[in-house]
Amino acid sequence: MNTKARFSASFSNLLPLALCALGSAALLGPGTALAEQTGAQHRLLVANTGRIAIVAPDGTLERDVKSGGLHDASLLPNGNLLFQSSWTKVTELDPQGKVVWEYDSAKSNGNAGVPLEVHACQRLESGLTMISESGVGRLIEVDRDGKLVHEIKLVRDRPSKHSDTRLVRATPAGTYLVAHENDGKVREYNKEGKVVWEFEVPLFGRKPAGGHGPEAFGNHLFSVVRIANGNTLIGTGNGHSVLEVNPKGEIVWKLEQDDLPGIKLAWVTRVERLPNGNTRFGNCHAGPNMPLSIEVDPSKKVVWSYSDFARFGNSTVVVDVIDGVGAAKGN
Repeated sequence: MNTKARFSASFSNLLPLALCALGSAALLGPGTALAEQTGAQHRLLVANTGRIAIVAPDGTLERDVKSGGLHDASLLPNGNLLFQSSWTKVTELDPQGKVVWEYDSAKSNGNAGVPLEVHACQRLESGLTMISESGVGRLIEVDRDGKLVHEIKLVRDRPSKHSDTRLVRATPAGTYLVAHENDGKVREYNKEGKVVWEFEVPLFGRKPAGGHGPEAFGNHLFSVVRIANGNTLIGTGNGHSVLEVNPKGEIVWKLEQDDLPGIKLAWVTRVERLPNGNTRFGNCHAGPNMPLSIEVDPSKKVVWSYSDFARFGNSTVVVDVIDGVGAAKGN
């Protein structure tokens, strides 16, 4: 066997091993980092300012949609995407990319000429859409025709069209949990607009520091959800942490910036408590060598992570696991 033949045979034997070692990592081109999931392989909704994509478990893109300013997006059960297409507009796209619904807060329901930004939207079980309007300082529920059905005025210590809120989520009890970024507080509002629960994200004795990356620090929280045990899970934004808080306002579980070996947390975005007790959260502005999303068990052991900096960059605010949700490409 000549040298060329020996090389070809050796390469043929090694290629399957190399591909196996890569697992679900997607090769993005020469000199480009891999898109990779460690642990279980999931279908994902991933979004940053400018792009929303559905990423298959093998790393390929099922859908790839351009967007404007964005902090919130979701895949609806019917396969449609609901997201901010700009800092004032919420758009719903069907799987073929057709706009099937749109609402522009800057032009609707008394807002003409009023400085405002939208940072959260959610399709409710009633079919209405909740939209959070910073600057105006209110939550609204609108129908398919854009009619204002319900409105809740927000309490604001330091009003800001950019930072009154980040994410807002309805609870099973029919209340709204609001991440008041600029105030550093969670407030829970009932349907009448009364604040029924409040929690100020602590600084834990540290001084605030500017910036967006790991070097920054503050209590500009990004997200808040009510979990099955009745406690509240908070993504603290530039607090670099996830907090679980009971109804008395006591922190009963906490994950901090340097708790995970080899991983540094930066701007902690969306948070989720899974049925098995694990916690999944976003890690934005953390740099090219850190995962964009992480799942840990109750003992803070990393059981899953997703890295895809080359395609989605340092401002990835949405990474949702969407296994079995909506329709895949071509359906």
